[in-house]
Amino acid sequence: MDVLVFLIPVSLGLGGLGLLAFLWTLRARQYDDPRGDAERVLSDEWDDRPKPPEE
Repeated sequence: MDVLVFLIPVSLGLGGLGLLAFLWTLRARQYDDPRGDAERVLSDEWDDRPKPPEE
């Protein structure tokens, strides 16, 4: 039981560190891809209709 006094704060600290790292990546806009979205809209490669089979 004495080890829980050590492990609980360590686990909370690591969880908080992970949360801070995630929030930092959100603020740094690392999940945004506006250029990729714009290029995918104009691309004919991913059309709703399947391409005819090539012979």
